[in-house]
Amino acid sequence: MSHQICMATAQTQNPDAKVHRRSANYRPSLWGDHFLSYSNKSEETIDYSEQVQGLKEEVQRMLMAPIDNLLEKLELIDAIQRLGVSYHFEGEIDEVLQQIHKYHYTCDVQESDDALYTVALHFRLLRQQGYNIPSVDIFNKFKDNMGNFKESLTNNVKGMLSFYEATHMRVHGEDILDEALKFTTTHLESMVINFSPPLATQVSHALNRPIRKCLPRVEARQYFSIYQENASHNEVLLNFAKLDFNMLQKQHQKELSHISRWWKDIDVATNLSFAQDRVVELYFWILGVYFEPQYSLARRILTKTICMASIIDDIYDVHGTHEELELFTDAIKEHHHFLGHHTYDVSCEFVVILHQSHLQNGKTFLSVGLHQSTPTFLEDYRWEPSTFFALLPSTVELAPDLYYAEDLYSTADLYSSADLRFAIDCFSLHFFLWTSLALWSSWWAFGPCFFIGLSSSWAFGYGFAKMGINKLQSIKIYNSLPKIEEEMCKNGRLYCVYYAKVAFEQERGHVVSGVECYIKQYGVSKQEVHDEFRKQIVNAWKDINRECIRPTEVPVPLLTRVVNVARVMDLLYKDEDAYTHLGGVMVEDITSILVDPVPI
Repeated sequence: MSHQICMATAQTQNPDAKVHRRSANYRPSLWGDHFLSYSNKSEETIDYSEQVQGLKEEVQRMLMAPIDNLLEKLELIDAIQRLGVSYHFEGEIDEVLQQIHKYHYTCDVQESDDALYTVALHFRLLRQQGYNIPSVDIFNKFKDNMGNFKESLTNNVKGMLSFYEATHMRVHGEDILDEALKFTTTHLESMVINFSPPLATQVSHALNRPIRKCLPRVEARQYFSIYQENASHNEVLLNFAKLDFNMLQKQHQKELSHISRWWKDIDVATNLSFAQDRVVELYFWILGVYFEPQYSLARRILTKTICMASIIDDIYDVHGTHEELELFTDAIKEHHHFLGHHTYDVSCEFVVILHQSHLQNGKTFLSVGLHQSTPTFLEDYRWEPSTFFALLPSTVELAPDLYYAEDLYSTADLYSSADLRFAIDCFSLHFFLWTSLALWSSWWAFGPCFFIGLSSSWAFGYGFAKMGINKLQSIKIYNSLPKIEEEMCKNGRLYCVYYAKVAFEQERGHVVSGVECYIKQYGVSKQEVHDEFRKQIVNAWKDINRECIRPTEVPVPLLTRVVNVARVMDLLYKDEDAYTHLGGVMVEDITSILVDPVPI
């Protein structure tokens, strides 16, 4: 509606003007009405709930048994996490790793073929849990007298792969892990061509996307085949994980069916033909952040919210003229308090919950997210060449092939500082995170008791009390997020713009990219520029890792959501813009996570 008002106003002001609109020629949806059918399926399904509960209790007993063999316990925890069922045992895993940290701090294992494998696994699992164990003390033992890693380590592929995975938990200043990453990567890449399946598949997958950067649900689906090929796999755990995956998949399918019905009623393909039709892909995006069953409401609401954000993004990025977008932005800024209350009633469930639970802080965060984020759409739009030239003084003359003025963002330093400022504030990530956090806090505030009809005010107090968090502390938590939020947004922008979207956006008329600015200022090759941006992404991940080390002011489950957003960006944009162009990795993962069940 706001867009229509802007268009009408612009045309009224200049009725004879021809409105020139760009076109991105986005690919249509690949899924059609496929997911609509899941809400109406009448096929008989076997109820595995009783069997799953029995298997779960058996896994829990194994997990909580005394630590007689350190390696076996570490492998059990690793398998539980990689098979995607650790959400059932978060308290138990934390308790066991506390014991391991206390009694096996340095992981002193005797020199053996499994020494590197055990030490690296021990390090990774404790770091993932937030323990700041020293990497130098642990891994120096694997160096020779010359200060290099022993060449004999390369004879143990299992140990090398474990060491490689551990290096991705590093933070700034851990030079030994930087060396280890180079050492393990170089040797694994040279050796993988000589491996046969399934080892070759496992190593290749790890080299492309290490565990730290893998979405839990995607990693679980890929790990099933690897784990069951392992002769020492735990049959009880494997069966439990498969059944749990399929049961949860059915819940996800029903959620997506509900969202698809809502999206079909909007009829984006007809009413908003300029916009990307990506409701399935956006649900998958949200699923990467919250896959656990208790976050069903959050997934539905957040998917609808980001769908609307995607449409607004395309209004700015593709469809709107400069005059229209100025008016549109002013309207949103002027009415952001109203919009914070009403725009997000993309689902009546959320509005009802916000009102009944009196979560004024949740509404405030949504309103702030919209108010702070929307103007950056306009800033991003202003890089578009025709608009850019229109803003220049008439005395400025530019060569036809020059997309920027010498005094405005013409150097890499200026471009980088400006563009990364946009990144930190960009709607798609910044608002996504704020909405995600509001929904997360809403779940913890009343989720355990709202649905059983208890008083909402009591529920509010109970939920935060359960976490040991009062209302003032919850505000402090949100205020403690800027650093990790900044790194997550920077990470996403680097992936999305510098790697995946540069050529595509310039084809449809966007202004000079950061890559070209670096080339112009420093006289370097395009490859050297990409290497620099990769370095920035590595540094962002180091900062993210550091923010997750204890003690943290922000609860670990909340930090996990931020890490998962960074993981989504890595998946979608590392090698291609899989979201815009519906790349192979997107289609493959949606099929494996939301269409095909795990064979039992």
